[in-house]
Amino acid sequence: MSRPSLFDLENHSDFVQRHIGPTPRQQTAMARAIGYDSLDALIDDTVPGAIRRQEPMQLAGAQTEQQVIARLRKLAERNIINRSFIGTGYHDTITPPVIQRNVLENPGWYTAYTPYQPEISQGRLEALLTFQQMILDLTGMDLANASMLDEGTAAAEAMTLLQRVNKKNRSTTFLVAADCHPQTIAVVKTRAEALDIEVIVGDPATMLDNTEAFGLLLQYPGTYGHLEDISPLVEKCHAANTLVAVAADIMALLLVKSPGSLGADVVLGNTQRFGVPMGFGGPHAAYFATRDAYKRSTPGRIIGVSIDRRGNQALRMAMQTREQHIRREKATSNICTAQALLAIMAAFYAMYHGPKGLRRIATRIQRLTGILARGLEDAGFVADNTTFFDTLCYTVGDQQQAIVRRALDSGLNLRIIGDDRLGIALDETTDARDIAALWAAFTNDSTLPAVAHIDEKVRENIGIPDHLLRPLDYLQHPLFNDYHSETEMLRYMRYLEDKDIALNRSMIPLGSCTMKLNATTEMLPVTWPEFAGLHPFAPAEQTAGYQAMLADLEHMLIECTGYDAISLQPNAGSQGEYAGLLAIRRYHESRGDTQRDVCLIPASAHGTNPASAALAGMRVVIVECDALGNIDMADLRAKAERHTEDLSCIMVTYPSTHGV
Repeated sequence: MSRPSLFDLENHSDFVQRHIGPTPRQQTAMARAIGYDSLDALIDDTVPGAIRRQEPMQLAGAQTEQQVIARLRKLAERNIINRSFIGTGYHDTITPPVIQRNVLENPGWYTAYTPYQPEISQGRLEALLTFQQMILDLTGMDLANASMLDEGTAAAEAMTLLQRVNKKNRSTTFLVAADCHPQTIAVVKTRAEALDIEVIVGDPATMLDNTEAFGLLLQYPGTYGHLEDISPLVEKCHAANTLVAVAADIMALLLVKSPGSLGADVVLGNTQRFGVPMGFGGPHAAYFATRDAYKRSTPGRIIGVSIDRRGNQALRMAMQTREQHIRREKATSNICTAQALLAIMAAFYAMYHGPKGLRRIATRIQRLTGILARGLEDAGFVADNTTFFDTLCYTVGDQQQAIVRRALDSGLNLRIIGDDRLGIALDETTDARDIAALWAAFTNDSTLPAVAHIDEKVRENIGIPDHLLRPLDYLQHPLFNDYHSETEMLRYMRYLEDKDIALNRSMIPLGSCTMKLNATTEMLPVTWPEFAGLHPFAPAEQTAGYQAMLADLEHMLIECTGYDAISLQPNAGSQGEYAGLLAIRRYHESRGDTQRDVCLIPASAHGTNPASAALAGMRVVIVECDALGNIDMADLRAKAERHTEDLSCIMVTYPSTHGV
């Protein structure tokens, strides 16, 4: 035997070998079971030579798990974690350790496949049903789904739902309140353009007087903190046959009246601040709730209660005929599994704290906001908004940059609005020291009164109009009232986990787009504060580690895919499809070929493909396939020739859902 080199002894490929799982002997045995002498022989017979790579990819060499962790640690150290008061839909939060350890970091929860097989998914289905109940209670609506990708896409889905269900108003105009979060407005505009919907942003009351519209989107509270009773505006909308969607802060809904009680037709938002780290913008579970009359038009997964063949209560995904894997281009949405893991975390957060604990957290946030406002008012700074939950906005003129610099010197990030305004949003982690530091940043004076002294001047629930205050009328189910100790919570989560099959128990014989193993080494850094605690709108100089990591990832994906550039913006495979189709649409528009709107899609394609094409404003033409999933080339050729003048693209799932 030859003497191994030191490099060989370091075993740089150890991580890859452990990650894949089957040993060379097992791989050979599996290959022989289907008639091949080796894995290479199987590949030679099943992967056409014309599409085989002839040269290895130009990627960095393999690293050990220890080297990967060390590399990620260096990247993490380049991120600067300031106290974030930027808000805009993203807030720091405290993840209960019992949830972090036993859900977020537990492969029994994060490796389970989408619950198409309810008999091995009862635990997750129960957790998602709890999420739905939490959303129903807080929004005051009739029906909630099991999560959405993010608040922006949830708002876009609300727009398309309102257009589908509004039979009394066939306008193609959608109104958006100017005080919605800016990223939400941007996503809604992008979605609307491909569907020939006109989006008008402005003051809702003024727009309603001058414009006929099928729907309106409001933010509750507004992005700049203002909190108002929306019921008169909703009544005005309904009188004009305009339906209303409300993007609501889930923490605020613990103290203020639910949008459902104020007449909203759809309520949506983000559950991130229920124990899910900001993570530089995601992933987080958005929520979507509506009226029972609109259930057949609702996007996303809905968990329902059923019975099994023995008559026992069982849970399953309900009303699946709305979804892309069945209705394809006629589906209500291209959304699939969305953010189930994060939705489960948010539901467990609500269970762990219970209604009284959640209300205490929200009340403390709101009290500190009132103390902050009173202290700044005493120092000569009067907030632009007289009503608020957790956000204040100030017009500070030419003092803006000086205040921002002092805040940064103290490790505080403020929201910069235009060239003369600043926003401050508090959260669950805010304490008295933060309030004092914010006062000092604004006044350049560290000798201000103690927070406790200012607190004596602040009445309870200051900033919330009395008629908007909400009683403790939510989360009355025993699930939200029986599991407040760590031991009880731990046992309940284990009880649910034991009902499921995930990769920590066995192989899962399902596939499609989401079948992969997130190895432990890959999951560990997710909860490091340097990655988890960063606000997506933090100053660029504070995000150098993330920027370097994303640049490395872009380079690797470009090399793997053979493209010139890549976007990491899409929040799911379905959204990646949609983004690609929009790029193709824009390409044709740039050439003046606006008539090219036909997308050829094989019958064997993943269901999101035709659903995404429809959302991109394209007409879907199906290409036939044989029983094995092979594309009928004669049919493809015939349909391409038939649509010579209006063909936009061909969309292929590669490999197809048949594995071809």
